[in-house]
Amino acid sequence: MKKKTDMDLQNYLARRPPDYADTTALGHCLRALVEAGLDRLPMPGSGDTLARFQSLATVGAHDLGLCKLYEGHTDALAIIEQLGGSPTPGSTWGMWAAEPPQARVQVSPAGHLVQLNGRKAWCSGASVLSHALLTAWDADDQQQLVAVALDQPGVNITGQGWQAVGMAATGSVEVLFEGAEAQAIGNPGDYLQRPGFWQGGIGIAACWYGAARQIGQALRLHCAQREEPHALAHLGAVDSALQSAADVLRFSALHIDAHPAANAELLARRARAVVEQTAEQVMREVGRALGAGPFCKDRHFARLIADLPVFLRQSHAERDLAALGQLIAGQSEKVWNL
Repeated sequence: MKKKTDMDLQNYLARRPPDYADTTALGHCLRALVEAGLDRLPMPGSGDTLARFQSLATVGAHDLGLCKLYEGHTDALAIIEQLGGSPTPGSTWGMWAAEPPQARVQVSPAGHLVQLNGRKAWCSGASVLSHALLTAWDADDQQQLVAVALDQPGVNITGQGWQAVGMAATGSVEVLFEGAEAQAIGNPGDYLQRPGFWQGGIGIAACWYGAARQIGQALRLHCAQREEPHALAHLGAVDSALQSAADVLRFSALHIDAHPAANAELLARRARAVVEQTAEQVMREVGRALGAGPFCKDRHFARLIADLPVFLRQSHAERDLAALGQLIAGQSEKVWNL
């Protein structure tokens, strides 16, 4: 089969209106992408990481609800491969690793499989996916990744825990496990310890970037049609911000490919901080330049501008910046050299 490219993905999505009414519509599109082979992205560190980031950005520019499911699915596929597993052909996956204190899943041995009990929060796409890769906790209080089929007794997809307006269609509800069977993936602790953890964190930033780039396009097109000094000044600010973020993502991809087994935490925290700040600046500049018009009359723009602030909250704001600052404080004075 011919290798799919980001251009193939762009052409495919261009034929689909970015207007997904609900989780079911997102699920249909994700399955169609899987059937078309457009979910088979290059592995992080395989020598083509930039192509992976480009595809995530492409889906982010199209629709962030779809991107949330697509990124989780492709991340799960990469993790399973990294840890020696093999996903069922044609399956669609969620990657559920949130660990709020009130929602915790316990894992216990059950023959050659394991058994799950407990509640998992923030389960995006739960009602439309075939499988999920999720974090659970064993008797020794170690984190264990498990793969679970969602169409079995013992899996109760609730309607709880999701009252969103932005990103509403992702259906990121809570799932209750009561004796559900699952397969352990890797060893306890592997999820956080593998190099791919922080590499995948940069993939999230590529999703943010794709949406910010698309929002910026509204201002670029406006300025191409009429010269308004203030709008042009805002466009200059948008361009410098997007260019900086794009450069960081390109560098990150090259660095990952050159050092695929290295700890990418510093790289990822920097990239995520830059792209988050870029996305916030782009939303501000475009809104001030264009006023209420696109918010009220352009459905694609309005959906992106409502969804992106919610998606950005996968960042932990000042907590993440403090963690970055702590890493930098321990570096030598050469850390900022050209």
